[in-house]
Amino acid sequence: MSYRADKIRSLAGLNLDDKTQKGLHNLFKRVLKNGMHGLCFSPYEEGQKPGDQMTEKQIRRRMKIIKPYTKWIRSFSCTDGNEAISRIAKEYGIKTLVGAWLGDDAEINKKEIAGLIELAKEGYVDIAAVGNEVMYRGDLTEDELLVFMHEVKAAIPNVPMGYVDAYYEFRHRPRITEACDVILANCYPYWEGCSQEYALVYMRDMYNQAKSAGNGKKVIITETGWPSFGEGLQGAIPSEENAVKYFINSQIWSNDDAIEMFYFSSFDESWKVGDEGDVGAYWGLWDNNEKLKF
Repeated sequence: MSYRADKIRSLAGLNLDDKTQKGLHNLFKRVLKNGMHGLCFSPYEEGQKPGDQMTEKQIRRRMKIIKPYTKWIRSFSCTDGNEAISRIAKEYGIKTLVGAWLGDDAEINKKEIAGLIELAKEGYVDIAAVGNEVMYRGDLTEDELLVFMHEVKAAIPNVPMGYVDAYYEFRHRPRITEACDVILANCYPYWEGCSQEYALVYMRDMYNQAKSAGNGKKVIITETGWPSFGEGLQGAIPSEENAVKYFINSQIWSNDDAIEMFYFSSFDESWKVGDEGDVGAYWGLWDNNEKLKF
């Protein structure tokens, strides 16, 4: 553990509930300054949504904001301008986990896979992610997904390849787990209704379940986070205070235990309310005006 991380742990103490709002926000800034392993990159400006064309200018502006705080970024698509994310990240010295977004549109899927392979061959992909929560959504069958995974692995054999889904899917789908070089697990205590007080313990269990399913393969937490506003889910309550506490606790844990973790997410994005309800718009560390929250 680094001296700075050790200092942050001593500042955090054992109980964040003892801290005032100002104390929590000051600690949040210290933990953020200490740096994250990874951050999920949110490219869409207000009024944009998946399928809209993005510009290099907007990607570069947001990349410059997060550059001081993360070693890696995760992108979710290789079309509609998303392909510029990994190229720009490399300019800033940031490593890349690049995803091909797969769904129920065969033509888009082909373009996504071709884009991922092209970026990897050009040297812009450190880890390749073939699909995100495709099994969870039911957009493809296991066999259809495996065809894409094998295609990517054959085309870029020297780039680590995996598939992203909820942690439990790797236990339920051993053929997909076997096809992965690395297990890319999404771990959200919030979406399982866990209260913030027990969320870190819950998340550790999620990680360990994915690790057990992986049978010795590296496990990376590709998404975890907590919304700062919106309607709650059972014991999971969105609030600025809970979001700050979850961020601090998860970052200290991942640093202490050398867990590779991508925090979700960099910026608030309003389009997500369509899939997730009002909380969907409030997962960012920065708001949709690109101002640091908390």
